[in-house]
Amino acid sequence: MSANVDVNHRPDPDHVLVQIADYVCHHPITSREALTTARYCLMDTLGCGLLALRFPECTKLLGPIVPGTVVPHGARVPGTQLCLDPVKAAWDIGAIIRWLDYNDTWLAAEWGHPSDNLGAILATADWLSRSRVAESKAPLTMGEVLLAMVKAHEIQGVLALENAFNRVGLDHVVLVKVASTAVVTHLLGGSREQVIDAVSQAWVDGQSLRTYRHAPNAGSRKSWAAGDATSRAVRLALITLSGEMGYPGVLSAPKWGFYDVHCKGNPFTLSQPYGSYVMENVLFKISYPAEFHAQTAVECALKLHAQVKERLDEIDRIELTTHESAIRIISKVGALNNPADRDHCLQYMVAVPLLFGRLVAEDYEDARAADPRIDALRAKMVVQEDARYSREYLEADKRSIANAIQIFFKDGSHSARVEVEYPVGHRRRREEGIPLLVEKFAANLATRFPAKRADAILALCQDEAHLAATPVHSFMDMLVI
Repeated sequence: MSANVDVNHRPDPDHVLVQIADYVCHHPITSREALTTARYCLMDTLGCGLLALRFPECTKLLGPIVPGTVVPHGARVPGTQLCLDPVKAAWDIGAIIRWLDYNDTWLAAEWGHPSDNLGAILATADWLSRSRVAESKAPLTMGEVLLAMVKAHEIQGVLALENAFNRVGLDHVVLVKVASTAVVTHLLGGSREQVIDAVSQAWVDGQSLRTYRHAPNAGSRKSWAAGDATSRAVRLALITLSGEMGYPGVLSAPKWGFYDVHCKGNPFTLSQPYGSYVMENVLFKISYPAEFHAQTAVECALKLHAQVKERLDEIDRIELTTHESAIRIISKVGALNNPADRDHCLQYMVAVPLLFGRLVAEDYEDARAADPRIDALRAKMVVQEDARYSREYLEADKRSIANAIQIFFKDGSHSARVEVEYPVGHRRRREEGIPLLVEKFAANLATRFPAKRADAILALCQDEAHLAATPVHSFMDMLVI
């Protein structure tokens, strides 16, 4: 046989596909901590989406692709009156969730935001629930949504533990697409084999480059990329359930598979089985709408604000000590061209709280950025890596996100070195963080709903049993403005 002839033997499904399908279809979620955390994650994620509706650059992207489209039993987009097909609803929900860079985070070899998957989960569950009721069948419940959230978090997060897609130039939303495709196919009634086929479609699909996240091209696509990924997941699930075939060797196929095309031939490393680890350990962005590697730096800057606010002209230099991932992702000098550029600049995110004693979403807009003192402070910053910070960032029992700041003045004096290793949204600070998360959710509800409605939504979300039993469409109706 000629060496140039391919052997057309269709392989068994790649093991990674099988593991995901077996987990989604058959693994019970028994961790009370995971389900409780999922409920808080639901609250926080929805609140981030509601807050984003205050920004026209976000809302201009929402709504049906063809104006005037009417969708029977369509899915709702929280905080709006939109009723859309589940594919576009997933896009819209995913976009508002991610717009302000304020929802949860997972940091490992790959970074990402597992609650991005809620765009696909909520849109599909709402549409499916309404369709079932129209056929006199039982609706989906919010308890099923919470279970799907745990599993989507787990798939995205475990794949991210040892596999750095960013190092081969791919954006982390590939993992959103994969995780969302798996759980949505199962929600829609797909079999184990259909989940395998749908997930293979997600891997074979075109994947996003990280271009829009990094200097000199950082831009607003990073705020809707996850919505795009969740909508694609719903579409791929529906295509598969129509009977479309899958691609069992999508990862391992020589020359044409994901490993050879994107990973230099290296297969994925999966260091632990799927369970509920990711939801239990997820990081909440509670206090600041800032890229997560800067959360503790912002906390340090706020602690120093009172000492420096009257001495700005006396500052000689500002030493920022951080971890390798922060340097690679968000440390940059030069002009910052738009809000998306600013909320991924470590130096900008430190300068604003040093100056004003706060960091809110509006601080990334052009009006605030025009203050010349911000760039003057940025110019005085020196960024350096601490090897321990970088090491403990990756250690499974720590997962720290450490930063430290020290300010040196022209007269030779200096501030104390302020260090924060774990942000308030870390699992190690849950007791401190959850009450603040609830306050954040209440404040975000108040930006969109009358007080009575906001109070009712908050009360339902805090009642675990009642929320779990609530039909999805009834819950989503509460979020219609």
